[in-house]
Amino acid sequence: MEVPAYVWTLTIAGIVGLLAFDFFFHVRKAHTPTLKESAAWSAIYVGIALVFGLGVLLFGGSAMGTEYFAGYVTEKALSVDNLFVFLIIMASFKVPRADQQKVLLFGIVFSLIARTAFIFLGAALINSFAWVFYIFGLILLVTAGNLLKPDSHDDDSEGVVVRLARKLLPASEHYDGDKLFTVENGKRVLTPMLLVMVAIGGTDILFALDSIPAIFGLTQNVFVVFTATAFSLMGLRQLFFLIDGLLDRLIFLSYGLAVILGFIGVKLILHALHENTLPFINDGGHVDVVEVSTAVSLSVILGVLVVTILASIFSPKGKAKNAVSGAKRHATEYLDLNYETDMAERDKIFARMCREEGQIRKLPEKYKRLIRNETEFMDLLRNAHVEHDKAQVRAAAAEA
Repeated sequence: MEVPAYVWTLTIAGIVGLLAFDFFFHVRKAHTPTLKESAAWSAIYVGIALVFGLGVLLFGGSAMGTEYFAGYVTEKALSVDNLFVFLIIMASFKVPRADQQKVLLFGIVFSLIARTAFIFLGAALINSFAWVFYIFGLILLVTAGNLLKPDSHDDDSEGVVVRLARKLLPASEHYDGDKLFTVENGKRVLTPMLLVMVAIGGTDILFALDSIPAIFGLTQNVFVVFTATAFSLMGLRQLFFLIDGLLDRLIFLSYGLAVILGFIGVKLILHALHENTLPFINDGGHVDVVEVSTAVSLSVILGVLVVTILASIFSPKGKAKNAVSGAKRHATEYLDLNYETDMAERDKIFARMCREEGQIRKLPEKYKRLIRNETEFMDLLRNAHVEHDKAQVRAAAAEA
């Protein structure tokens, strides 16, 4: 159905307003959000998306509403998967904890702009060339195959965008608050903050190449594609801090997303066959194939995600991997004195590391093999304990 111009205007104004509110009331002043703050605002943004979806269902009809919810759930799941990459990028650039919110908000805004451009480009191509569905379907099938690789979220690997940013944009070694430029030896130079924003922005473009074909596989309504994509990105910043410690636990998420993207990829190719105009396929005529309804697509997407998440949460291997990677990350964060300067927050990081150490000691021998470079890993934990002991001595001396 055609969406009136005033609805487009009000929707875009609302989204821009939410982003502005996020910046001025949460991100402008650097701080580390609490778990309570992250949980509350994550729930609020999900609630806004659901209420908007109910509005689409009420005023646009059941088909349009179902398409919105299918698109929103798919894009939200892909956004959570993208958080793995954001985590690796920020760890690679050692972004101070208090400044990570600003980096994430930049990534969300850039992603929204890039995906909007891809949405309108994709819609124009689809309206002009039905065979574009074949390309979209193949893109999703290739992406699904890549997600099945065991190292798709390797903490020790840097993406091509990160490597290019480091090579082409040399910057200062240290951050200067959240400034993008600083002065060193009388010269104006880039800071790592600008580099990490470039890396996340470039990575967002790569993400868009996967996510936009995925949602076009569920609906060709541009308004639904845009709003489902936009609302899936809203609240991603808060979600990052809420599930930061759980990301490593979702060990089967990539497999679940591979199934979903593969399913949508096949759905797109079937739709392309149904709308076929290519002369070398069925002499340019439409092919009589089964087409999957949006309701079935939504059921498959929700079912796969539920199974994937439950399997990850209750998997012994998931618990083991979460403990190992968590202990490594928290020890590294604790030793980096620029990462978190608030002593209370530093103590929380150390406490998390200690809990994970206890979990690792209780692991069966087969799961301890998940520890890469065990000697280096154990040295890292010991150094964190030594640093903590020194900090306690300094605190006791200060009180005396």
